[in-house]
Amino acid sequence: MKLLEGKTALITGASRGIGQAIALRFAEQGAHIAFTYLSSAEKAMALENQLHAQGVRAIGYRSDAASFTEAEKLVNNVLMEFQHVDIVVNNAGITRDNLILRMSEQQWDEVLNTNLKSAFNICKQVIRPMMKSRGGSIINISSIVGLTGNAGQTNYAASKAGLIGFTKSLAKELGSRNIRCNVVAPGFIETDMTHGLTEEVKAQYIKNIPLGRYGSPDEVARVCLFLASDLSAYVTGQVLSVCGGLNS
Repeated sequence: MKLLEGKTALITGASRGIGQAIALRFAEQGAHIAFTYLSSAEKAMALENQLHAQGVRAIGYRSDAASFTEAEKLVNNVLMEFQHVDIVVNNAGITRDNLILRMSEQQWDEVLNTNLKSAFNICKQVIRPMMKSRGGSIINISSIVGLTGNAGQTNYAASKAGLIGFTKSLAKELGSRNIRCNVVAPGFIETDMTHGLTEEVKAQYIKNIPLGRYGSPDEVARVCLFLASDLSAYVTGQVLSVCGGLNS
């Protein structure tokens, strides 16, 4: 039997990168997939087709997770279509990098709303149905930047650190209901966000990574699979770094 057979996963920001890899890995293990996207309609449709080819139900929803109203509508629609939500992956995220001397209020608010408030919005809506089902797994995608900080990313670091505190608190609140809440903190992963870096900058970062390379989105997805499945039935309130040893 597959690890996620018969379960439904809701994944935000899944039309590309890490979110897409998580959706594909979960589907491979039998999960039906509801996922969100904001602007990449063509990529979302392509992902739907890939997921269907794996023999699972899959629907992409255009939704802004940073909006409380849209998150409420999203979860209601997912429950109507799939009847239950067993796994949530809050993956939606953006960067608006700048030194704080130059950072605008808009750059701060956009990052905090998309990266942190969105997790509150989605969790607020899924917790009651999970309680009725007497279980669930919530996985919030943070970053090693939330653990270490990074110059030029005060907004991003604050949002990702906030996710860690949010998740640990949620784990304490929901443990008695058999709902597990954990954090995955990726390091440098080969995605659209890193493709813009020069080879010189990449080489500089790699010097500090004990494994000597960037990670792949699927390497993050496999850790999420562990946390989503019963293999991690006694794991909650934890931060798993997927960073090649960068944070060791």
